[in-house]
Amino acid sequence: MVASPQTEKFAACLRMLKDRSGRGYDSLGKQAGVSGSSLHRYCSGLSVPTDYRAVHAFAKVCGASGDELRELHRLWALADADRDVPATAVPEAGPAPEEPVVPAQASPPLDDDVVPPEITPDEGGKPPRSRLQEKLSSRFAILAAVVAVVLVAGFVWLPGDSGGDSSAEDGELLYSHACQSVSMGQHDACVRELQTLLLRAKGKLAVDGDFGPETLRRLTAFQVLAGLPATNVVDDATKKALYAQKVSMTTWSPAKVTKLIREVFVEDPDTAVAIARCTSFLDPLYVLPNTNGSRNWGVFQISDRRLSELGGTPLRAFDPEWNIKAAHRLWSAQRDFHDWPSCEAALKNTPTSTPTTTPKS
Repeated sequence: MVASPQTEKFAACLRMLKDRSGRGYDSLGKQAGVSGSSLHRYCSGLSVPTDYRAVHAFAKVCGASGDELRELHRLWALADADRDVPATAVPEAGPAPEEPVVPAQASPPLDDDVVPPEITPDEGGKPPRSRLQEKLSSRFAILAAVVAVVLVAGFVWLPGDSGGDSSAEDGELLYSHACQSVSMGQHDACVRELQTLLLRAKGKLAVDGDFGPETLRRLTAFQVLAGLPATNVVDDATKKALYAQKVSMTTWSPAKVTKLIREVFVEDPDTAVAIARCTSFLDPLYVLPNTNGSRNWGVFQISDRRLSELGGTPLRAFDPEWNIKAAHRLWSAQRDFHDWPSCEAALKNTPTSTPTTTPKS
């Protein structure tokens, strides 16, 4: 198996974290809840985990920073996207095949009345031309003139009909033909326009033209806040909402989130804050997509399944107060953090800190 370039980059990042920890695969795997042999395959580029939570747990055990976790998730998403792309086989070089020998035969006339006569040299030493060539040249000249007239007529009549791109002419780039599809992995002016509009809506992300995991998270949050389906792509309804500028992505600060967590989780406030920081960086609008199509939402990254059990929705999960109190309800079932196994295991021996840098796209 030949790993793709994206898988190699992802594996190299894992190896760097593993080497820096100074620990073996079995030791790291036991603490992260992953088998040592699986970790060895991931770090060797032999396979890509289908569930990012295993990667997150491994990185936390290795002491990854907030920036390193974000970069690792970006690399995992790209490697995961390449998972089912077959490698293109390159044939071995060999001798060029011989040209088939075709018996000489008389060519049939092109038409009954345009059989080319003998070709005689023109005066002045110019290359010889047949009457057929002269006829074809004149026909092509007439055809070119007709095409030119049609094009000119079209330009005269078309300004009143922009073909659906009138909004693009008004500076709304996402309505242009070039931006019909804007989705994960894209890198162009369309993505930069999307990021600029999300930033204008008070979303926190970098404007670099690269549609990565952070841009996908912000797009998903915007769609939910706008009351739209979370499609992972910039469809027409999303474009309309972005340009309408009626959706605000303003939310609580990490300090305010931390304060409420401590007030709600009076039994174990320090661990609760650490779990929330591990799962969402204390970001109320954090979204983590899973490879099976499900998502985790908000401060405590409550899964779709848990949301259903708690009578919640993605929109409610973005409300920090509802999310924190719902997480406490989950904690109260067994009075532990079993709903967050990866972070619970990683936090036992790994110090945490609040990231202060602007997330990458």
